[in-house]
Amino acid sequence: MRQVDDYRKSGDAVAQLVERFNCKGWQAVEPQRGGGPKPKYGVRERERILTEVRRSPDPERDGAATWSLMLLRRALRSAPEGLSEVSTYTIRAVLQEAGWSWPRTRSWCETGISKRKRKNGEVVKVVDPDAEPKKS
Repeated sequence: MRQVDDYRKSGDAVAQLVERFNCKGWQAVEPQRGGGPKPKYGVRERERILTEVRRSPDPERDGAATWSLMLLRRALRSAPEGLSEVSTYTIRAVLQEAGWSWPRTRSWCETGISKRKRKNGEVVKVVDPDAEPKKS
């Protein structure tokens, strides 16, 4: 059997929601950010991460021919305009949020875009028109 306090708490939550709705309108019922620390990186920092992953790694400078999370972290931390404290977790989250995936080849690639090598040696980019629905 529920106690009286449970109904009071529930009533308070409804009252707070009604108050927020009266102030903000429909924005009051949209999901809000939960607890925990505030995000450390904004749009500019996220774009910096995506810019770095779009560039092909230089084996001489970066030490590998394909990106790994650790290699991306090292490159971002050492770049003059880079992110000195970025973590692999943050890089992975930004890449997944942007629609990038980690296939078995162990290199990041944009979901829905692949390179095909033809018999004549020509490399063609192929775009999957159904990629957006597959991302979610």
